[in-house]
Amino acid sequence: MSTNRRSFIRNVALGSGAIVSTLPENGFAASTAAMPVVAPSTFNMCGYAAPKLPTVRVAVIGLGNRGPGAVDRLSYIDGVEIKALCDKYPERVDKAQKILTKKGLPMAKAYAGAEGWKAVCESNDIDLVYVTTPWELHTPISVYAMKNGKHAASEVPAAKTIDECWELVETSEKTRKHMMMLENCCYDFFELLTLNMARNGLFGEILHAEGAYIHDLSKDYLFNKKAYADMWRLKENIQNNGSLYPTHGLGPIAQCMNINRGDKFDHLVSMSTNDFSLGKLADEMAAKDDFFKEYTGKTYRGNMNTTIIRSDLGKTLMVQHDVSSPRPYSRIHLVSGTKGAAQKYPGPERIALGHSWLKEEDMKAMQAKYTPPIVKHIGEIAKNVGGHGGMDFIMDWRLIDCLRNGLPLDQDVYDAAAWSSVFPLSGASVAKRSKTIDVPDFTRGAWKTNKPHDMTLNGGGNTGVRPVVK
Repeated sequence: MSTNRRSFIRNVALGSGAIVSTLPENGFAASTAAMPVVAPSTFNMCGYAAPKLPTVRVAVIGLGNRGPGAVDRLSYIDGVEIKALCDKYPERVDKAQKILTKKGLPMAKAYAGAEGWKAVCESNDIDLVYVTTPWELHTPISVYAMKNGKHAASEVPAAKTIDECWELVETSEKTRKHMMMLENCCYDFFELLTLNMARNGLFGEILHAEGAYIHDLSKDYLFNKKAYADMWRLKENIQNNGSLYPTHGLGPIAQCMNINRGDKFDHLVSMSTNDFSLGKLADEMAAKDDFFKEYTGKTYRGNMNTTIIRSDLGKTLMVQHDVSSPRPYSRIHLVSGTKGAAQKYPGPERIALGHSWLKEEDMKAMQAKYTPPIVKHIGEIAKNVGGHGGMDFIMDWRLIDCLRNGLPLDQDVYDAAAWSSVFPLSGASVAKRSKTIDVPDFTRGAWKTNKPHDMTLNGGGNTGVRPVVK
């Protein structure tokens, strides 16, 4: 984002009483809450089809938790060459190389060090930079990749601040390079089913939807010294309050409601509980291991955050975030319309076209009729490859197929910005006792005429898959 635009945003925010980047009394960073920017875009990336790439040369940056799985999945897709592997730690690169060599594939060029990713982006033999690093690097790497002529795909969230959201949008528009947030939950099987049903009008006018990321990460991940390098994710839960990880629940329901393509997020309010477990867990861990003493006496974000978003057309979306309470995993995925509803969690998956859920035989008939062609085309292969039951592979395959065949992406940079913006905006609302916060219109008005593109639902492309041997 240009300096002038950043100054404009902050000046407007100050004039309206919105939140600026400060450290409030509760100890959490209050992210900038920006009024919508009215400057025209340089190019509309919604529906944009980049030139075909018969072979997609990929660099994977970040080989800790998510990176090795991405290397494995991408290695199965025809038309993919994994040309570069990069991580801060060289041993992780060496380990990822073995994924390729065990399959008889050429070794990738190795990059390492804290800024090895810059050399990757500057290289002349890469088409797509696939980012699976800690959150703070998602935007810097994606922006640098696009500025150096590469498409970018980033793990979630794509951005941590409103400035970063705008920087992604403006860079993608200026370079005409795709920036896709790798929101895998949009490609889970029931989410694709309900999206297809929504597009076919089965639920009528969708007026409310709910999503969540409820997943207890506290002991196995946040306080696990081997889970996240330099304990970066635990530190995120100290530095921020709000909905830190909104997009797994938000992305699929936003697609069902045609956000950025006929409707948009208008404003939100957000509320968090106090922390009732992470601080206590820090004390318990420190009593056993001095390593954790630096994490005691901190103000941790609240266990449960609930954010409610109102759309321009007067519809509502509720998103919850809780990664520290001992309860069953849930993304909720509730879609409610004037003719029916669907809900994924708690199972079993359910659909209602009236006042009661469909019986099992009727549910199977509905699934048979509305399972989209892409699932029929690649779904069973995806289950064999793996990645959260197959949704990760469907996402990767779909991304590559779009790039190879010159098709618009299912998720564009405006989706990445809008969905990710809930992270900082929810924090701004929480910091001011659930003050209403406007959501910027990252499309600058183009949402009124942007059309939903249904390539995912209308069928798969022609990209093949190499033999899957487990």
